Amino acid sequence: MSNDLAKWAKDRGVKYFLVSFTDLVGFQRAKLVPAQSIGDVTKNGAGFAGFAAGFIVPPSTPDMLGTPDADTVIQLPWKPEVAWLASNCSIDGKSLEQAPRNILVRLVEEAAKDGLRIKTGVEPEFFFLSPDGHKIADPLDVSKKPCYDQQAIMRRYDVIAEVCDYMLDLGWGPYQSDHEDANGQFEMNWKFDDALKTADKLAFFKFMMRSVAEKHGLRVTFMAKPFIDLTGSGLHAHVSGWSLDGKTNTFADESRELGLSQQGRNFLAGVMKHAPGSTAIQNPTVNSYKRLNAPTTASGATWAPSKVTWSGDNRTHYVRVPGGRMELRSPDSSNPYLLHAVIIAAGLDGVRNKLEPADPLYINMAVEGHTVKDATRLPLNLLDALRAYEADSTLRGMLGEDFSEAYLALKHKEWHSYVSHMSSWEIDNYVDV
Repeated sequence: MSNDLAKWAKDRGVKYFLVSFTDLVGFQRAKLVPAQSIGDVTKNGAGFAGFAAGFIVPPSTPDMLGTPDADTVIQLPWKPEVAWLASNCSIDGKSLEQAPRNILVRLVEEAAKDGLRIKTGVEPEFFFLSPDGHKIADPLDVSKKPCYDQQAIMRRYDVIAEVCDYMLDLGWGPYQSDHEDANGQFEMNWKFDDALKTADKLAFFKFMMRSVAEKHGLRVTFMAKPFIDLTGSGLHAHVSGWSLDGKTNTFADESRELGLSQQGRNFLAGVMKHAPGSTAIQNPTVNSYKRLNAPTTASGATWAPSKVTWSGDNRTHYVRVPGGRMELRSPDSSNPYLLHAVIIAAGLDGVRNKLEPADPLYINMAVEGHTVKDATRLPLNLLDALRAYEADSTLRGMLGEDFSEAYLALKHKEWHSYVSHMSSWEIDNYVDV
């Protein structure tokens, strides 16, 4: 679209813009800018205190500026007088290396140097909760096998259909919505796109889903494991590589095993090689590991991997390859931009160094996984994941040392806060020891 956002706003009756960015932990932050001022903000950026905005910078640092990317503008379907803009962050005229969207932009450019245009599709899972966030919103959703429950999805028709209608109007190409494997859990899907566009859409989708749910008196969480006895929420990420003109899927080769080209195999090998370190980015919370290392839940499965293996159309592995693309099954929804960035970084290492993956396994990992002795195990907790990321110098370098230092400092602080918390479990088990 034209960079003249003021005219765009006038033509559409937009009064305000949300100039938005995503911080290190995936939290979305924004300033509300009157349409009359958007020209100045587009040129000079909206000012934020970086220290207060979720980045590791001293409070004495000059303003962090969020410069809107005009191509990302979306008029809020549920509040048309406001429009949303993703922005890139800078300080003192230099790109802020810690900012997740900046990192993804840079890695998309890195992939282009290798003639690769990465496209992705995502499957965000989420729960509808009561407004206090403590229980599932639907008291009738109690089936032992709730996946695809027709009655349950129709009880949430008003919210899901409203969001789906908005995605249709936005041209995202939504194609299905369903009740997922846990009580109160749902998923909505839309057409794949370039990695940066998908990340922007995912960031906006989380905002939109929460906003519409609140309008209907509900609360939405994308938290990885909000209920210990129910299946957790993941974000299965489908990844393919294309020619720079976007016309040829260079990961697809029907003559090769599982339809994956040599370049696709190299990319996959990088993803698998860097899986332990990548987990610190793809599964970035203490709670993430309650999903990855969960015992069998009420539905009879977890749908989350614990070992780094791959297969064909088999959902019990770390990577599923249904032909011409790969699906990573471990990530959650915490940070759309860092998730995409770390996938590209790991895959590019595989492509550039012509790495080869281990042989695929055609077994049910949920049942026979214990027989696989030579597969790398995913980290058991956030601390293990952070240590794996620290040890992966290639991945740290690809994502940037400034980012890595800040991210590790922030996440180690989160871990220390967690382990400093005294739980009732400890009292129950140790008070009389």
